[in-house]
This record gives sequence, structure tokens and C-alpha cells, in this order.
Amino acid sequence: MKPVSLRLVLVVPFVLQIFTAVGLTGYFSLRNGQKAVESLASQLRSEMSNRIDQHLDSYLETPRQINQMTIDAIDQGLLRPNDYASIGRYFWRQAKLFNAGYINYGKVTGEFAGAGQVTNNPADGMAISQISAATNQVMSYSIVNDRGDRVESGTDPTYDYRREAWYVDALAAGKPTWSKIYIWDGDAPPINISIAFSQPIYDAQDQIVGVIGVDLLLSKISDFLRQLQVSPNGKAFIIERNSLLVASSSAEQPFVERDGEVAKRLQAIDSRDPLIRSTSRFLLEQGNLPGIQTSQQLDFNFEGEHQYVQVTPWRDAFGLDWLVVITVPESDFMAQIHANRRTTILLCLLALLVSTLLGLLTARWIAQPVRRLSAASAAMANGQLDQQVARSPIRELDVLARSFNRMSEQLRNSFVSLETSNEDLETKVRDRTEELSQALQTLKQAQAQLVQQEKMSSLGQMVAGIAHEINNPVSFIHGNLAPLSRYVDDLVQAIELYQQHYPQPCSPIQVHAQAVDLPFVLQDLPHLIDSMRTGTDRICEIVLSLRNFSRLDEAQQKLVNLHDGIDSTLLLLQHRFKALPNRSAIVLTKQYAPLPPIECFAGQLNQVVMNLIDNAIDAIDAKFCNRSLDEVPRITIATATRATGVAIHISDNGCGMPEAVRSRMFDPFFTTKPVGDGTGLGLAISYQIIVEQHQGQLHCISTVNEGTQFSIELPLKLQNPPSQVEDSQAATI
Repeated sequence: MKPVSLRLVLVVPFVLQIFTAVGLTGYFSLRNGQKAVESLASQLRSEMSNRIDQHLDSYLETPRQINQMTIDAIDQGLLRPNDYASIGRYFWRQAKLFNAGYINYGKVTGEFAGAGQVTNNPADGMAISQISAATNQVMSYSIVNDRGDRVESGTDPTYDYRREAWYVDALAAGKPTWSKIYIWDGDAPPINISIAFSQPIYDAQDQIVGVIGVDLLLSKISDFLRQLQVSPNGKAFIIERNSLLVASSSAEQPFVERDGEVAKRLQAIDSRDPLIRSTSRFLLEQGNLPGIQTSQQLDFNFEGEHQYVQVTPWRDAFGLDWLVVITVPESDFMAQIHANRRTTILLCLLALLVSTLLGLLTARWIAQPVRRLSAASAAMANGQLDQQVARSPIRELDVLARSFNRMSEQLRNSFVSLETSNEDLETKVRDRTEELSQALQTLKQAQAQLVQQEKMSSLGQMVAGIAHEINNPVSFIHGNLAPLSRYVDDLVQAIELYQQHYPQPCSPIQVHAQAVDLPFVLQDLPHLIDSMRTGTDRICEIVLSLRNFSRLDEAQQKLVNLHDGIDSTLLLLQHRFKALPNRSAIVLTKQYAPLPPIECFAGQLNQVVMNLIDNAIDAIDAKFCNRSLDEVPRITIATATRATGVAIHISDNGCGMPEAVRSRMFDPFFTTKPVGDGTGLGLAISYQIIVEQHQGQLHCISTVNEGTQFSIELPLKLQNPPSQVEDSQAATI
């Protein structure tokens, strides 16, 4: 470990203590301030939401009171039902008194009286209108000032109150109800949106004679929200459950005007106010707006700033179901906290600077005598034994200096006496060390030879034991396949004779034959026996390869067709080419060229081909399993002739190998597979079979994430092949 300077040891802990204390103080101060902000934001949201609820309770109660007062006036005879001029003047006084948008009274027979605001500006005056026999059933209106004096009059032959929501919705409901929110349209652009509370009027026979309704301008709610001043940048808005905007504290209207088209309600997520738009989008992403049944306090981030949100449902007994949303940016409360944080950081830096200066001064006062002592010690270590250290005003350091001076003097005296005897000792040690080094080298060589011999002996015994355990039961199975095949043929012939001479067997036999699908069984049974024979042949070949590896006997040398051996190996591995739940089927491409028979050990070559194809499938699984790739898993086997022999190329588009793995892949027991999945002998044995047994070559080209190609080159005839011992299935390993 690298030594640390004494000055650093003295300064750093002192500075860290100061910095940690001040930093923790600043952190907890900021943390407590943050909690205070969250508490204040929660209280502010709740207070604003309560004030909005109270205003809605009061404002939306007004039309019900006006309607009830009008019905009471008619019932008490204060208003004559057919005196539409008097009703209009009465409505004018009511609209002026209660600040209502428009009060309507329409009969099913076509008569109408109404009064209320003409525009969103009260200074523009109010209108009193009627449709009756006196106006020839045409809409007639008068604009009056604040004293009730007429300032303008006119007619509107196109007006039909029976198409308006306050009238249609009340008739459909048959009881007091709120209309849907609608936009006031006319010759001029829309001036506002309103909602009407209407109720039908019944006669003595419970027949509807008309509808009375009061329009409320929702702009009044927006005006109230703007007067609340939630926070410097906070927003309050009201939406319906379908996210249509009802009112907001922003300056925009809750509808969209288009040239030549009817104005449309504005979705909250389409608001031009970025805070209202982002809050609405956040609420929609949180879940279903109709599912909000209780007041909720939420928070989210918008443009890198934290926002506090409260959503409160507001309902009444007549069908209104709105959501009141309050959004308060955290930055509106954090200005002072940020200022405090800057002050805390400056104080921390100042404290750090002061503590560092004090630490440097203290360290210099303490470290200077120690540095002189250290320099003298280093000089003594270099052989300069005549070192003396000056005294120090610090008591402990002064004791250390005097002790050092005495030690230096004693060391000089001892060094002179030791120098003579040291030369003799060095000579003896040098001679003994040389003898021990030679003995150690000899021991290492002997140990390495013993370990290698023990490994090879254990490996041969293990392989021989495995081959013995496999060969005996396989011999029983393989030996019984021939008589089993004859017995099956006899049984099939017997069944066919029964079918020829008894074409109509009894019902139980027919039912059983259909249940077991007898024709398919008769057709597939020979194939099953052939597959079993192929499997036992392959096991015998594997046993033979194990015996070759253990050097207990040798395989037979003969002329073979390489394509037959490759196809038989592919037959045993065909199950691994099928599609898996997390990988598509592997496409096998065979590009065979005409090959002459070659002299080789067929079983060993089949083992090599199986090892290479099996490794290719493992590489494909490592790349394609649990991944969505456009590429199709593929293995290609190609053969070709050479001037002196033949070649086999086995390529795949699997995960490939890095150079560090490729350079060691033929080493015995080297494997990249997990413990239990591979032994590391497959490629080592394959290399031994191709290079040593067949005098050929085995090459590999691999690229990471692109694939691998193994190339086998074999001569047509072996030159001086190793001695062979003929094998038989009955031989005992």
C-alpha cells in the first residue's frame, strides 16, 4: 500500500469533520424545508379545493332557487302564466338580482318568455324576449339598461327554444335536471358556454305544460378561479369525467372557435396552458377518471419541476359530476429554501477553507520535525550512519529525536562489528541457496510427471468403466432387435391374414382397432424398430469411440461414403433442430458435392461430425434464445473435393467465439459451458481423431455474433495407419 503523507493525515480528518458536520446540518435543514413545503402545499391545495367546492355549492344552487321562486309566484298568482311580457320583466329582475346568465320559460304550445345577459359583459345591458300571439309567434326582444329602459329592440324569426338543451333535456328527464354544457352560438362568435338547471311544469292532470330553466355562465366560475390566486404559477381547473374542460384559472376559453364551423368544447389535454395540459395528461395516464371517487393528492414532474396536484370530485343530487383539480408548482414555495441552501453551501465552503488553512498550519508545525526525522532515517537506510536530528520544542518529538540520536550512534558501532561476519555468512548462504534451488527444480519436474501420469491413468479407467457399463446393456438390446423385427413381421403378417379371411371382425375388435389406429401402428412399427436399431448402432459407435480414447482397442478402418455418415448423425440430432418455445426451428442446408469413398474410421468421423453439429446448435441457442432477431438460425453442411482428398465444412450463424476462446478450444478439459453442461473433451477428441488418426486437418474460423465455420480436410487413403484391433459387439471392455 502506498504510504500517506503525515500532513494529509493531519489535515483531512480535521476538514472532513467540519465538512460533515456542516453538510449534515445543511442537508437536514433542506430536508425539513422540503417537508414543510410539502405540508404547506397540501394545506394550500385542500384550502383552495374547499373554497372552490363552497363556491360551486353556492353558485350552482342559484338556478334551483330561481326556478322554485318562479313556480311559487305562478302558483300564488303573482305571475299570470300567459302574460309573457310580465314574466319577462320578472325574469329580468331575477337575473339582475342573482347575476344569472339567462332565465327561460317555454311552453309546449310554442310560447316563450326569457330575460338575461346579452354578452359576457354586464355593461352591454340585458335582454327581455318573448314569443306569443302578441309577437305573431316570432321571437321579439328588447335590450334594456340597468334601470330597465329600452335602448334597442328587434326580432329573430329563426330562434326556436325547443331545440335548446335547457328545454330538451328537462322534457326527456321529466324532472328537475341539469342540461349538458353547451355553447351560446349566434350571428356573432360564441361568447361563452353555459349549463342550465331546468324543470318541467305540470298542470292539474300531471301533464307537462312547459319548462322553466336558468342558464349559468361558466365564465363566472373561471372568473372566480382566477381571483383565487392559488400560487404565483399554480392553476385551478374543473373538468368533466370525460376530461372536457368546464372552467379554469387560465385566460383561455373552454372551447375552440373555428371559422365557418360550430365551436367545440375543449379537452383539458388540448389546453394551450402547458400546466393544465400536462396535469390532465398525467391524470389520464394514472388511470380511469370516472374511477376517482374521493379526494386525492398526487405529484408529478413537468419540465424538470415537481408539481403538487389535488383532485376532488364535486357532485350534486341532480346529476352534476365534476372533478376539481388544483396544481401547485413546487418552485412557488422553494425560493426561500433555495436561498437558504445557497447560504448553507457558502458557509460550508467558508468553513472548509478556514479548517483547511488551520489544518495546514497545524500540520506544518507537527510535520516539520517528523519530516527531518524521516529524512535522517532514510539517509541511514542508504548507509549514511552519521545522522543527527535537531531537538524539537514539542516534548514527545524531542524524546523521539534524542532516542533516534542514541540509536544512530549504537547502530554505527554495531555495523562495524557485523560487517566482517556478514561476508562469511553471505558466502555460506549463497552456496546453500544454490543447492536448494537445484533440488527444488528436480522436485517440481518429478511432481509434474506424477500428476500427468495419474491424470491419464484415472481418465483411462473412467472412460473404460463408462464404455463397459454402456456396452453390455446395449449389446443385449442390439442383439434382440433382429428377432424382435422378425417377431413383429410375423405378427403383422398374422394380422393381415386375419384381415383378409375375416374382413368383418366383431364389434369389440373394430372399436379397439379404431382406438389404437391399427393401420398407423402397422405402418409405423417397422420404422420404430429401424430407429431403435439406428440408435443402438450409434451407441455402439460412441462406445467404440470411448474405447479408442482410452486406448483399450481400436476402430475398424474401411472405405465409407461420408454423406451416409453425416446423414445418420443428422438423424440422431434432428430433435435439436426443431423449434423451441423461445427459438424458431433451425434451418439445415446441405450442399453436398460428389465425393469418392475414402479410407477412414467411420465411427470416429461420425463422432467428430456429431460434436461439431452439437456445438453449432449450442452456439445458435446462446444467440437466438429469448431474443427477437430478424435473422433465421441456420446450419450449413458442405462437402467438396480436394487435390489429395475431401473437405467437410460445418458453419453456423450462432454467437461465435472471441479469439481468447478460439485459441484454446482444442485443449483438453477447456470449456465455456456451465459446470455440468460440458466436459471440455469434445473438440480435443475431435482434433485427435482428425489430425492423429486420419492424418488430416481441422480448422476453425469464428466471428463474435456472426458465426463459426469448422473445416475438416481428409486424405483419400491413410498412409501408414496405426495398427487396428478388430472390434466386435461381444468383446468385453
